[in-house]
Amino acid sequence: MNIVQEQLLTQLGFRFGTNGPHAARTMMLEDLRILFQNVPATAEREDYKRAVLTDNILGKPTSKSRELALRHLTTLYGLDNRRPLFRTLRRLWPVDEAAQPVLALTVALARDPLLRTTQTFILTKQLGTHVSREDLEQYLACDHPDRFSPASLKSFAQNVNGSWTAAGFLLGRSRKTRSIPIITPVNVAFCLFLGHLEGLSGQRLFTSTWTNLLSCSPLELESLANLAFHHGLLVFLNAGGIKEVRFPDYLTTEEEKLCQEASYVIQG
Repeated sequence: MNIVQEQLLTQLGFRFGTNGPHAARTMMLEDLRILFQNVPATAEREDYKRAVLTDNILGKPTSKSRELALRHLTTLYGLDNRRPLFRTLRRLWPVDEAAQPVLALTVALARDPLLRTTQTFILTKQLGTHVSREDLEQYLACDHPDRFSPASLKSFAQNVNGSWTAAGFLLGRSRKTRSIPIITPVNVAFCLFLGHLEGLSGQRLFTSTWTNLLSCSPLELESLANLAFHHGLLVFLNAGGIKEVRFPDYLTTEEEKLCQEASYVIQG
């Protein structure tokens, strides 16, 4: 991905760079659930700030811990309805509770470059195989040479494992094994939407980084996309092997233009 595309996608809610919250935290799934339960989907950034810092809805013991929680949640998820990535997360969040862990992970991957570097490591593990923290540490050390001390590398690996476990891709407490997460039509709709934000269309939406995250077969993806269509989450047409996916009223005119520009960058 080049700089121009990164700049376009940043305006839509993605994050790039080298730093991310997983150096210090997991994806904070339970905190996110509490936040969304107590703050309406129409809220603005100041509403989230007030809920965490003033109302202390997350039940943090000190003002410093509240500030850190808000900072990490903002970095992980955006907490800003002006960005379609977050706005769509809030739109789809209440549709199916079972979809929420993978929804949260998907956004965290889009916004935390550190977590994003571990996607290949996790997805290439065979189902049922042991995934040790030490193997992940070695993978991270190779990917980020001389960046982390042994202690910070261990903490980073634990946080990453915690997020993949919370999303259902890993199973177990002290001994992690690769497992199958719960994937619903909501998750497929969201991953197709992220591909759309990146400027993809048609069949390419079904082979993107985002749909690959779901580890579904092509037939499973099509079936779940069709269910998402019948649930009113998107428009999905599939005739003669030609696929068309649309997201009516998800984006403003200006946001659609950004997606088109991203598409031109890809094609160029």
